[in-house]
Parts: sequence; structure tokens; C-alpha cells
Amino acid sequence: MSERFGGSFTQQEPIPEAGIEAAMAVLRHGRLHRYNTAPGEVAETVLLEEEFAAYVGARYCLGLASGGAAMACALRALQVQPGDPVLSNAFTLAPVPGAIASLGARPVFVEVTEDLTIDLAHLEAQAMASGAKVLLLSHMRGHVCDMEALVTLCDRLGVRVVEDCAHTMGAAWKGVPSGRHGAIGCYSTQTYKHMNSGEGGFLVTDDAELAARAILLSGSYMLYARHRAAPGPEVFEALKLDVPNVSSRMDNLRAAILRPQIAMLDDRRARWRVLYQAMEAGLAGVPGLRLIPRPQVEDYVGSSFQFLLPGWDGARVAALVAAAAARGVELKWFGAADPLGFTSRYAHWRYAAPEALPQTDRILAGLIDMRLPLTFTPEDVALIARILADEVTKATKAGTPAQVAAPVAVPAAD
Repeated sequence: MSERFGGSFTQQEPIPEAGIEAAMAVLRHGRLHRYNTAPGEVAETVLLEEEFAAYVGARYCLGLASGGAAMACALRALQVQPGDPVLSNAFTLAPVPGAIASLGARPVFVEVTEDLTIDLAHLEAQAMASGAKVLLLSHMRGHVCDMEALVTLCDRLGVRVVEDCAHTMGAAWKGVPSGRHGAIGCYSTQTYKHMNSGEGGFLVTDDAELAARAILLSGSYMLYARHRAAPGPEVFEALKLDVPNVSSRMDNLRAAILRPQIAMLDDRRARWRVLYQAMEAGLAGVPGLRLIPRPQVEDYVGSSFQFLLPGWDGARVAALVAAAAARGVELKWFGAADPLGFTSRYAHWRYAAPEALPQTDRILAGLIDMRLPLTFTPEDVALIARILADEVTKATKAGTPAQVAAPVAVPAAD
């Protein structure tokens, strides 16, 4: 009889008791707005910003309503204007081009490599062709490119980097925390990320003017002096009449939930790595399946897992996804014709008028993705791997996969 997995791919761990107690205290006193404080009180949001800045080694930190809000705030702080081209990975999730489009700017997509990171050669070509001066770099699904090479290239091109670290909070490249290579780092605390407040985000930077612009943009109502992970008042004085209020603040309730979780990030990274490596071990050597290599210098957080099915046609991939689902394993496929749930790709974002990217189309056509929540045990992961290995092997034995074409025809930009 075939094995079946009975767990949930969307069930997260509970909020730590310290976070629940802190949240209840905020609910009892009712001062949820970050600037609504009693005499002598320091807001939970202020403390959270200080503590997260210390964790990643940043001078300045701002709590925001979501990771998407953090990215949009970062682009506004960099003074991206309507119509400006902004570079970004073609392999990312919808909030990344959404943040660009929210400013009326124009996403310029860059090819992805077989290792699911941004293609640096195509990045250079797109930067030169478009004249873009900002890169919104998505560390999509936790895969980090050679950050030293990327920074060197962007410095040469005069391109400023905003890092989307929604999937790399707690990760590092050669010991440097994710989010600390570019001008600005952005993070998410949405439920499926590495800290959980339902929704929420951070922006970090060492640049005083960018930090001041971001705080004003977030809606500080001239109360910027109440921030502590922030530059001095003289920086705000030069900007405060010229920067609009685009309200996107974090509140004290979410900050209270998050503060205890900062100290848990390193342990969570270690626990996710156990699950990730168990999945790697279980799928190693399966015919027809390619694992994604992880560089030794990348201290990754394996909160999700990806593998490739090179050359598989769409029908066969769809059949595999269905067969896995029948055995309780929930897979996401980035090559599906239509976006489903959290899974969409650049060809689906018609508002961005994307140009076809054949390398990315070929890779995403066979890309499988799945969550690895910390509610899983290593035994759960071993079972999931056995199910996947069985189904991939059966599909491979059924015939030689045909070479895949681009799954969706992408219209050229006007």
C-alpha cells in the first residue's frame, strides 16, 4: 500500500508565550498606535526596531505594515519616480513587481539561472539597455547569488540595490547578514516567513538620509524624534517638508508579538536546515530530478524546498503534482499556465508589459516548490521525500520526458 502524508503544509508554530503575554498587555492598555504612548513609556515598535537593527547589524531600522510596504517605502526613499525603470528578478513573487508598480515605475525583469539566482550577465545587459539605476533584488525562496560579485557589478553600473529578504531573514552570505549588502534591506513578517505577526515588515539601512525619508514616508506625523533606531533630528529637518506621508506603519500589537521571536531566529535557522537537508538526502540521486546546489559560503534558511524537472513536458509535471497531492504532499509549480494561490510568475503580470525571457521560461517550466514548516519533523520530511521519489521515479519510467517549450507566450512590451 502506498504511503501517504497526513500533515499540513500551512500550519505554523504557535506564537511564543512571551509574545502572547506582551500582546495581551498591549490589548489591555489599548495603545496600539506606535505614537500613542503613556508618559515615560517606550513603544513596543521602537524597542522592536532597536532589537532587529542590532540583530542584523544595521544603524537604522523601521517597522512597517508588510514586506511589500517596506519595498515600496525603500523605492520611494531612493526617489524612484513614475516611469522609471527598476530592475528585478524574473523569478520572484507578485509583491516585488507590485511594489515597483505602486510607484508608477516600470519593472525590468532579469533572467534566472539554473541555481534560481539572478543572472548577472543579463542583469548588466538589462541595466545598460534600460538605464535603470535601482535593482530590487529578490532572494527568491532563500537562494542568494554571489553578493560580492553583484555589489561590484552594481557599483560599476551606478545601480543602487534594495534587497528583498522576505525568504532570507536570518541568513547570511560569507558571514554578512542578508539585507546588509545593498543600500536598503527589506524583510517580511507575514505568517509564512521566519518571524510571524500575520503581516508586517522591516526596512534597514546605514544611510541617514534614506532612513529619515523612510520614517517620514511611513507616516511619522513629525513625531520622528520618538524613533530610536533612527538618525538625529537635524537629518529630518532638511527633509520634513518635502517628503509625503504614505501611511504604512507597524503597530505596537504586531511589534509585541515579534520581539521575542528575534532571539529565536538562529535556532529556527538550524531547525529548518535539519529539515532541508533531510529532504536533500531523501531526493538525492532520483532519476529525472535535479536538486539546487547550495554554496558553502551561503548560510541559508531552508524554510522551503525547490527542485527541477529538466525537460519534462507540462502534462507530465501537472500529473506529478496531482499524484503527490493525492498522497498528501502539496507542491507548487511555477510552470503552470495560470497562477494559483501564492504561485505566479513574470508572464502573469501583464501590467508590467513583460518581455519574453526564454531562459527563465525553460527553468520555471520544470520548477517545483514546497513549504517546510517547522511543525514538520525529520520523520515527516523523510516520508515526504519517499513519496516524491516514488512518484518522480514512476513518472520517469513511464517515458523519456519531452523537451519543454515556454509554458506561456509572453507578449513583447509596447
